[in-house]
Amino acid sequence: MSAQDPVVIVGAGHAGVNAAAFLREDGYEGRIVLVSAEAAAPYQRPPLSKAYLKGEATAESLILRGPAFYKDQRVELLSGEKVATLDRAARRVALESGSSLTYSHLVLAMGAMARPASFSGSELGGVLTLRDLADAQALKPRMEAAKQIVVIGAGFIGLEFAATARAKGAEVDVVEFTPRVMGRAVSAPISDFYAARHLASGVRLHLGVGVAAIEGADGRVNAVALADGRRLPADLVLVGIGILPKQRLASQGGLAVANGVLTDAAMTTSDENISAIGDLTMHPNAFAGRRIRLESVQNALDQARVVAKKLTGKPAHYDAVPWFWSDQGPLKLQIAGLADGCDAFVTRGDPEGGAFSVFCFAAGRLRCVESVNRPADHMVARRLLAADQPNLSPQEAADPSFDLKARAMGK
Repeated sequence: MSAQDPVVIVGAGHAGVNAAAFLREDGYEGRIVLVSAEAAAPYQRPPLSKAYLKGEATAESLILRGPAFYKDQRVELLSGEKVATLDRAARRVALESGSSLTYSHLVLAMGAMARPASFSGSELGGVLTLRDLADAQALKPRMEAAKQIVVIGAGFIGLEFAATARAKGAEVDVVEFTPRVMGRAVSAPISDFYAARHLASGVRLHLGVGVAAIEGADGRVNAVALADGRRLPADLVLVGIGILPKQRLASQGGLAVANGVLTDAAMTTSDENISAIGDLTMHPNAFAGRRIRLESVQNALDQARVVAKKLTGKPAHYDAVPWFWSDQGPLKLQIAGLADGCDAFVTRGDPEGGAFSVFCFAAGRLRCVESVNRPADHMVARRLLAADQPNLSPQEAADPSFDLKARAMGK
């Protein structure tokens, strides 16, 4: 790479900031420029729907790296700067402010944005999404003042927010088009458990029904009309129907995209001088055995490590075991692996007491472990799934006396 032109990283979330940090850790001595579209110091997103809305975290406590990091590690942070265009032939990105940056290597780490609602009324006051700090800052005072809240979407964000809002005393309705909560992400036993717990807390679930429209008066929301004719009163609506990869820049620059920027196992795009990492990437996933796009801190960090190694001449390819977490009220869900395609499920622990794990198997092979308030099971699961041959049978998983830790240690 040219000694004069920097590595330019576009996006300053977990993926982008840590790509800069890992480059320095791996010995890269050239310039690093980190471009952040947000004016705020780079911060953690996961606590926004949990600790921040609860009042247990502040914007300052969410900061990923303090100011000293950028100075000490010689990372040039450009805050409040958006990249307008990509010129691959010239290896240059133009900024909306009018300046431009040439690069020796470009790392795309823009992440994803909240999927916009397609039904009418989504422009009304009091209809919000939750993806970034500005969203959370707008949502928090409205949540605390609201009496009747409707959440559209029963994924992680929707249910995390529902649990927080209900704990604050609001009446909460959750509407989900599919028949299960967190249906894309978890097994049926975990979905059923969480549905029951949310219902027990007073959250009302409306599953298998769509939204016909969001209704309002004088520019503000007052109800959500469901496709089955029911009408749910609301003075606040959170739309949490998934996210979309921020692939506009890549697409404009002629990179291959398909529900994300396509990469190889080294996170290289269709241009050898450009990498992509984090929520943005549609990558070949060794664990899944196919191309997927993952939305997790683990994915962001591990892909950032791969790119840092690649750019400093070390062998690198992405083969990490996926893992995720979600805090919903007093329940901490930790997932290792992927539950889709599994055909056998073994529960270990005490579901009634709110501390258990579901071991998910496909054709007799362990593929996923979902743990509720069982952090030790989660750590064991990650070791088991990272092994070349995770030789745990459904019968062993079902035996409460079987030593999972010893098996994970290869004993």
